[in-house]
Order: sequence, then C-alpha cells, then structure tokens
Amino acid sequence: MVRTFTAVFEQKVHCWIGWVEELPGANTQGATLDEACDNLKEAVRLVMEANRELSGHRATEGTVVREELLINV
Repeated sequence: MVRTFTAVFEQKVHCWIGWVEELPGANTQGATLDEACDNLKEAVRLVMEANRELSGHRATEGTVVREELLINV
C-alpha cells in the first residue's frame, strides 16, 4: 500500500526536525536532512501500525466492515 503525505522539515542549529502534517504524532529529528527523512518514514509506519491496533480493539461488537477509502483533496 502506497500513501502520500506532506512532510515538513525544519533546520535547527544542530539537527533537522520533521513532521507529517496529516498524521499527528509522526515527528522526528536527525543529524542530516536525509537521516530526518528516513526517521520520519519509520515514525509514520509506527504511528499507522499503532492506530491500526488501537482501532481493531474497538471493533468487537456487531457487524464490522473494513474497506479502503480513497479521498482526493
């Protein structure tokens, strides 16, 4: 599954910080822009995995439908 997000990177004195606008909690830092980008990709994977696990625990009663939702913004 491929998804596109908006990554924002800001250079600080001794590092780069980065976050994803569409995904609260997905943020990181790195010594270089490349490192911050790699770290942010991993942060996105971890946040999405955690969200999936949390939502799965809520859907325990009644009929549950899980499907892809395509949105153009």
